[in-house]
Amino acid sequence: MRIIDLSTPVDAKVWEPNPVVHEVLSPAEGAVHMAEGMRDNHGLDFDPAVLPDGELLSLDTMTLTTHTGTHVDAPSHYGTKTSYGTPRHIDELPLEWFIGPGVLLDISDAGTGTVDAARLRRACADIGHTPGPGEIVLLRTGADVRSGTPAYFTDFTGLDRSATAFLLDLGVRVIGTDAFSLDAPFGHMIREYQRTGNDGVLWPAHFLGREREYCQIERLANLAALPAPTGFTVSCLPVKLAGAGAGWARAVAFVDAD
Repeated sequence: MRIIDLSTPVDAKVWEPNPVVHEVLSPAEGAVHMAEGMRDNHGLDFDPAVLPDGELLSLDTMTLTTHTGTHVDAPSHYGTKTSYGTPRHIDELPLEWFIGPGVLLDISDAGTGTVDAARLRRACADIGHTPGPGEIVLLRTGADVRSGTPAYFTDFTGLDRSATAFLLDLGVRVIGTDAFSLDAPFGHMIREYQRTGNDGVLWPAHFLGREREYCQIERLANLAALPAPTGFTVSCLPVKLAGAGAGWARAVAFVDAD
């Protein structure tokens, strides 16, 4: 079996709207840190110089949001009130949701904005397969080529309400995208609202999660490497962050070896 990485890295060196801070204690600094902690917390004196080369272990501290890099949005991210009860956090969701047959729908021909249900129906017809319960739908928009640049957050395709409802009506619980968001870019939505006065253009995919319980995988990558639109298994298990509205995931696809 071959494993295809579908994840975007968390990298403090690239541009993010919420910058990542990556602080590193070197192995030598880690030795001093450990010795100070043993003295202050346990009353034990220890000279780090006795360690080989005066080094213990390195220690990384990351400051970032749960929506940095490839991540899974939980229902609690979409709002505090839902029509189906208390929205669940990322640590409360069934693990079974996040491992299952994958279905790749290519909408990379669409421009910045949204696609509707009719466009997704055509994508399903193109591959001769309609997603069903337990399947994880991955949307290839092509936005991942701009990952790490400001354009990644402004130029991509999202879903409108009808497109999101179309997939949920089929029994899909997890929808993934290689774009920054399952909705259109923030600026695009706000300008459309200002132009039309229609508040239904504001975060329709996310807000539908207040009516229907489902999860999004955002900021996927490398979907073009999938050899076929079906016949692979997706794993996107989110990190178990207690009480959080999202969790980072190392999303991968398992494909039978040639």
